[in-house]
Amino acid sequence: MSQTLSQDQQASETREELLRRYAGGGAPSKGWRLRFQLKQFAWVSVVTATRVAKRILDVFGSITLAIALAPLFLVVIALIRFESRGAILFAQQRVGRHGRLFKMFKFRSMYIDAEQRKAALMPTNEMEGGVIFKMKDDPRITKVGKYVRRGSIDELPQLWNVFKGEMSLVGPRPPLPAEVAEYSLEDRRRLEVVPGITCIWQVSGRSEIPFDQQVALDVGYIESQSVWLDLKLLLRTVPAVLLGKGAY
Repeated sequence: MSQTLSQDQQASETREELLRRYAGGGAPSKGWRLRFQLKQFAWVSVVTATRVAKRILDVFGSITLAIALAPLFLVVIALIRFESRGAILFAQQRVGRHGRLFKMFKFRSMYIDAEQRKAALMPTNEMEGGVIFKMKDDPRITKVGKYVRRGSIDELPQLWNVFKGEMSLVGPRPPLPAEVAEYSLEDRRRLEVVPGITCIWQVSGRSEIPFDQQVALDVGYIESQSVWLDLKLLLRTVPAVLLGKGAY
C-alpha cells in the first residue's frame, strides 16, 4: 500500500512540474505567441516553396523529356505495332496521393490477355512479401516488351501523368488498388506524397529489393524529400536504366 501511495505521489509531483514548466502560471505571453507564429510561418513557407519548386521541376522536366524522346517514342510505337495486335498504350488504374485513383499509362509490353493469365501465375510470384507480383521470365511479356522493360522505356508515357499533376518525376511508385488493400498502416505512408516515375529503390536494385525494404526506402524518402534529393535521384536513374539491374 505504501509503495502505491509513493508512486501516486511521484506521478502527482511530475504532473505539477510539467504544468509549471509549460503553462507558465497562466496564458502564454505575447512574446511566446509571436515566436510560435514566426516558426509556424517559416515552416509552412519552406514546405510550400518545396512543393512549388517540385511542381515546376515536374512540368518543365516532363515537357523537355517528351520533346527530346519523341523519336524514341515513334520507334517503340512501330515495334509494338509490328510484333503483336492490341493497343500501343496500356492504361491501368493506380492509387495516387491520399488514395486518389487515376489512370496511369505505359507502352504495352505484354500480350493483350495478360491480366486474364495473371491468376494462374500467382503461385510463381518471385517478389518477397507477396503484395507485388513479379517474375523474371514472365510468359505474358512480348519480345519487344522485354527490351522496353529492361530500359524502363515502357514507363515513359507517364510523362503525361506527370504533366497533369497525377504523378511526379520522383516519388514512390503508384500501387494497384489490389496491392493497397494488402497494405499495413506503415505501408500506407507511401500514399502521403504524389507517386513518381522513378524512386529511391528503383535506382538501388529495382525488382530485386523485397517489398518491405521498398517501403522502408520510400518512407525514408518521404521524411527527407527535397528538390535537391529529386535531382540526385534523377541523375542516378540514368545509369540504373542503362545497366538494367533488377529490371523485369
